[in-house]
Amino acid sequence: MASGREPAPDSSAQQAISLEELAQAFAQVMGGPPQPRGDVPPAAGAAAEAEAPPEGDIAAAEAGPPPPVSAAMSAAESEACAVTPRSILEAMLFVGDRQNRPLSAAQAAEMMRGVEPGEIPALVDELNRRYAAAGCPYHVIHDDAGYRMSLRKPFFALRDRFYGRIREARLSQPAVDVLAIVAYRQPLTAEQVGTLRGKPSGHVLAQLVRRGLLRIERAAGSRRAAQYSTTTRFLRLFGLQTLADLPQSEDPLGS
Repeated sequence: MASGREPAPDSSAQQAISLEELAQAFAQVMGGPPQPRGDVPPAAGAAAEAEAPPEGDIAAAEAGPPPPVSAAMSAAESEACAVTPRSILEAMLFVGDRQNRPLSAAQAAEMMRGVEPGEIPALVDELNRRYAAAGCPYHVIHDDAGYRMSLRKPFFALRDRFYGRIREARLSQPAVDVLAIVAYRQPLTAEQVGTLRGKPSGHVLAQLVRRGLLRIERAAGSRRAAQYSTTTRFLRLFGLQTLADLPQSEDPLGS
C-alpha cells in the first residue's frame, strides 16, 4: 500500500465502491449470487478510504523468529504486568508483524513455552472478556488467517479522522470484478482468477496489490504459484470486522 499518492486508477468506468456493488460484481462475474460467508451488515453506501499509513507500520523488532518467551522473569521486570500466557499473547497482538498480518494460533503457541495451539482460543476469549468488562474500545477478532486487534465499530469514525482526509476509493470496473472474485473465493492464483473471470487478470491483480487491497502469499521455498488474498486495508475500506461480514445470499452459488 502506498502511504502517499497512490498510482493513478484506470481511466475507464471510474466509480466509488460499496459492499453491495462488490457483491453484485461477484454475482455478475460468476453468474449467480455470492457464496454465503456470514451475517449481512447494514449497507453503508459508498466505501470511504483513509490516507492511512502502510500496513506494515506496526512491525516486529528484528527479522527472524524471536526465541520462545519465558515467564521466568525477575520481579523488577514483571512488576508492572504479570508475565502470563495471556499477557504474552496480548503483547504479540499489539506488536504485530511487518506486514500487519493476523497472528495464527500456531504462530502464537510457537513463541510461548508450554502452550499448545489449542489453548490460544481460550486465551483470546479471556482477553475479550477483560476488554469488555473494562469498556475498552478494542477487542480481538478472528478470521480465516488468524487473530488481530481491532477497534469496535463505534470507534471507526474516530479512526478514520485520525488517519486523515477521507476520500472515496475509485476503481475501474475490471478492478472491482477481480477484487470481488478474490474477496469471495480467496486465496486464488492469478490463473484461477483469470479462469473465473474469463480473461487474463495479472495486470489488474498487480494494481490491487499496489493499492494495498490485495496481498501476495507464497510459502518460503515453495514452487507453488503465488496466491492472492484481501488485506486488512480491504476490511477497513468496507467497514468489515472479518470476511464473514461480506454480503451473503440465502441461495448459495455452487462451487
